[in-house]
Amino acid sequence: MRRAEILSVPGIPEVQAGDDLDGLIGDALVAADLALGDGDVLTLAHKIVSKAEGQVRRLADITPGEEALRYGEELSKDPRKVQAVLDESTRVVRAFKHPHATEGTMICEHRLGLISANAAVDESNTGGSDEVILLPKDPDASAQAMRDALQARFGAEIGVIITDTFGRPWRLGQVNVAIGLAGVPARINEAGGHDARGRELKVTEPAFADEVAAASGLVIGKAAQTPVVLFRGLDWPSTDDARGTDLIRAQSEDMFR
Repeated sequence: MRRAEILSVPGIPEVQAGDDLDGLIGDALVAADLALGDGDVLTLAHKIVSKAEGQVRRLADITPGEEALRYGEELSKDPRKVQAVLDESTRVVRAFKHPHATEGTMICEHRLGLISANAAVDESNTGGSDEVILLPKDPDASAQAMRDALQARFGAEIGVIITDTFGRPWRLGQVNVAIGLAGVPARINEAGGHDARGRELKVTEPAFADEVAAASGLVIGKAAQTPVVLFRGLDWPSTDDARGTDLIRAQSEDMFR
């Protein structure tokens, strides 16, 4: 019988730009008697990372351009928010507004290569009014810095995953996905192994980091103020090579273009 634990870490305060985030998380772990051990994995909701890194924009500081004004009119969106989305995007995949919706949606390719609604520009839990939160500039580097600091503090080999909440093509609802990795693999290739009946596995490749990210959503919530989750008992090969972008399907493999 295999067993894994998923523990939300309490006591994370409201994060501000310039905060020592690894110190805040380390202190919260100690206060909750959750000192890290070898093989533990931490997931961090990206918003606390973005806030600490100053990846927050005030709408009052944004001047929308012609394209933003056009999308704002078509989608009934604040053109300043649209400009923030465009600034984070390399292209707009699709923009639409359902007949009874108060506001439309822009599906965009983020500068990191992620395809998501509104280029992951979000207004919830910003900490202030008339502000939007962006993704970290380099989620993998942010995850690695967190891993290095916490490994040094606790003397344990751990993994760190930075997450965001995404919708999914052809599926309703949202789940957390991995956008930044340190130490843990993005995928685990099981091709060449065998199933329970001895059949050889040809293409089996679980998206390990996404599976962990999604599971973190079971113990956190928008209003819970528990953006950090600790996983124990997972079986994963340590790696220094994985990146969040390893989970992005190449455009050449897009069957719906």
